[in-house]
Amino acid sequence: MSIKVKEVKNKKDLLEFIKFPMKLYKDNPYYVPPLIQEEKQALDQSLNPVFNHAIAKYYLAYKDGKIAGRIAAIINWKEVKEQNKAKVRFGWFDMIDDIEVTRALLEKVYELGRENKLENVEGPVGFSNLDKAGLLTKGFDKIPTMVTLYNYEYYEKHLRELGFEMASEWVEYALELPEVLPKKVIKFSGLIMKRYGLKLKKFKTKDDLREVVDPMFALLDKTYGHLSSYVPIPKQQIEHYKEKYINFINPDFVSCIEDSKGNMIAFAITMPSYSKALQKAKGKLFPFGWWHLLRASKKNDTAAFYLIGIDPAYQGKGVTAIVFKEMFQTFSKHGIKYLETNPELAENKSIQTLWKDYNPVNHKRRMSFKKDL
Repeated sequence: MSIKVKEVKNKKDLLEFIKFPMKLYKDNPYYVPPLIQEEKQALDQSLNPVFNHAIAKYYLAYKDGKIAGRIAAIINWKEVKEQNKAKVRFGWFDMIDDIEVTRALLEKVYELGRENKLENVEGPVGFSNLDKAGLLTKGFDKIPTMVTLYNYEYYEKHLRELGFEMASEWVEYALELPEVLPKKVIKFSGLIMKRYGLKLKKFKTKDDLREVVDPMFALLDKTYGHLSSYVPIPKQQIEHYKEKYINFINPDFVSCIEDSKGNMIAFAITMPSYSKALQKAKGKLFPFGWWHLLRASKKNDTAAFYLIGIDPAYQGKGVTAIVFKEMFQTFSKHGIKYLETNPELAENKSIQTLWKDYNPVNHKRRMSFKKDL
């Protein structure tokens, strides 16, 4: 047996790097492939503005001459220098069930960390909080949302055998929407709106949404800034994510609440589920991938909950009731019967209260893992 690890240095290798998991999960009914073009843009250091304050190296592992794994070694200097976290990250982490392949890949991450005098390693995570993160530890028989990872059970086993322990844990929920929203929710929502002088802001076009992206990210910083794993998103990177996801967002699926002075105090973004459409697209928009995505946006019984921000000054004051009421009305209008959340940090109980009255099922869990260098 011969295992070699090679750094990705050209476009051909990068394409192999992107496509490897599509081969690894070729016959798996749960894996959701990303769009290849989007992966190219995310990993291209001349296109992704995250590289204004981050570095990354990509590696492919070969076993007996065949690709057997991949990994990205990442340093987010904003995290290291501004938050004093001496951490090297790893992501884009996939491999066959051979712990020696996993060991060889991780050695490259350790090397980058030690070269830069860092103290520990964590993954799988991306460049920032808006990238896919967390190894799946529960829900291997469930289809992930378009912004989460899928992996085989042996990934966790490999990491634990190599001395890693849990760093962060996320939970995900599935719930069936009630046919009629309880009267108490409608009444309570109205009372909260009146008590605090709140008002709803509606969006008709994607251009309307673009105008509020900056306030949304500012509110995200307020909402999650106290969490240990949160890294603020710089403006250039906000622009990058805005263009990446704006085409998937239906303005009708965005709820926004303002105070009496017009300041945003809460927002929530949901989308029709694109997971099955992405499976059919097989990583490509053309010739037919765009059609599957368009169809999913217009005819779907499942929605995915993507982002929520609530000003800490309004947390615990019933604002979540207004958010859920608005979401429910949108879902009823579009024939949505099921809702799936994206990962929420297990420690973030304030967000999880949004679902507590609707029989949520914790159907997936995921973790990131850490190790001292």
